[in-house]
Amino acid sequence: MTPSRRNFLSNGAVAFVAAGGVSRASAALLPEAASQSSPVTQAPRAPSSGRPYNPVVTLNGWTLPFRMKDGVKEFHLVAEPVVRELAPGMTARLWGYNGQSPGPTIEVVEGDRVRLFVTNRLPEHTTIHWHGQRLPNGMDGVGGLTQPQIQPGKTYVYEFVARRSGTFMYHPHADEMTQMAMGMMGLWVTHPKDPSFMPVDRDFVFLLSNYDIDPGSATPKVNTMLDFNLFTFNSRVFPGIDPLVCRLGDRVRIRIGNLTMTNHPIHLHGHEFVVTGTDGGWVPPSARWPEVTTDVAVGQMRAIEFEASEPGDWAFHCHKSHHTMNAMGHEVPTMIGVDHQGLVEKIQKLVPDYMVMGDRGMADMGEMEMPLPDNTLPMMTGTGPHGPIEMGGMFTTVKVRRDQRPGDYKDPGWYRARKDSIAYEWSGESAPVSRAQAAPEDVRTLSVRRKGGHASHE
Repeated sequence: MTPSRRNFLSNGAVAFVAAGGVSRASAALLPEAASQSSPVTQAPRAPSSGRPYNPVVTLNGWTLPFRMKDGVKEFHLVAEPVVRELAPGMTARLWGYNGQSPGPTIEVVEGDRVRLFVTNRLPEHTTIHWHGQRLPNGMDGVGGLTQPQIQPGKTYVYEFVARRSGTFMYHPHADEMTQMAMGMMGLWVTHPKDPSFMPVDRDFVFLLSNYDIDPGSATPKVNTMLDFNLFTFNSRVFPGIDPLVCRLGDRVRIRIGNLTMTNHPIHLHGHEFVVTGTDGGWVPPSARWPEVTTDVAVGQMRAIEFEASEPGDWAFHCHKSHHTMNAMGHEVPTMIGVDHQGLVEKIQKLVPDYMVMGDRGMADMGEMEMPLPDNTLPMMTGTGPHGPIEMGGMFTTVKVRRDQRPGDYKDPGWYRARKDSIAYEWSGESAPVSRAQAAPEDVRTLSVRRKGGHASHE
């Protein structure tokens, strides 16, 4: 079980801190900057003032409090170094907002006038781009193009009207390869004016992010182009990612934003869903079609919806196999078919901790207890009611329960299926099974004869 089963927190767990680097006179005018360091999913934050809306639940995250001042909804973001637990056993030194990476979700209502104070506590300049918003050009947050960069210790103010409802993101457009590789990002949800528009019973939201952190270290390598080794939901990897808990019959919405460097085909087991929202807004009912996987490309948002009609623990994950692993593994040679008999003992005379990896494929990794450097997550960890789950990274479960109370997001534990509904071993007569033979050595490789120059094409 994930830690959240015991530690699911209420809104009261949010702490308030003064923003460093801001003068006392300025601080007196600034909204307080809430901070949150716990990695567990916080309860939905109902609006304390302003127009009503149905709040979202940020997976392994929280919603930023606001204050109303002269009819304007005011928020205070603090860009700063943070320590994020990716899963029990490993923490990462990242950059984020208000104590966490990703930063808190901002929730407003269509038509709200919004004022955002952004204080920079980083060792370098930054900005914030409000991804997907229609706003005045000077509020778009592109350093050097629409504004000067926010220098360390300075606070900038962004102000605009949230013109359309939907799901959006925020992230820097200043030294962004470094700052996004370090985890600087967050979610923005603009609720419709009419709370009865496309209502759902459960509304989840999270970001896809990736990191390249060497085993035994804690700081991401910011110059990595594509070869990341940790793929996360809201900067958490399985088994550290909370489940999405639903009541049987609930209408469920899951909003997904992608700020990694590649696309992610997100797949749900046991249910069909429709894509109801994109970066461009809500998809009309006549334009939707059923899916079980939706590809979320770089810089895109997707909102999917389904009826939680099937009780159970249903896998929900990225369908790129390497994204449901953890650090290591991508350069491990394929050892399927290699006979290790007698080899291990010989190698262990030289390397006492040596272990065979992969003579059954990568399944061995989910069961081994290999010695690892401190602050390293083993590959494909996580154990379910039937043994190793053999997935990590971008993986969690959608847990559908008949007796889950409305508004209750606590982990109900593993699903107890009827014994006669579980796949079982065939006990009748079987054909003898022998180990697959390696390919014969005389298999010829196809050779291609090429003539020189384009003129020789036939």
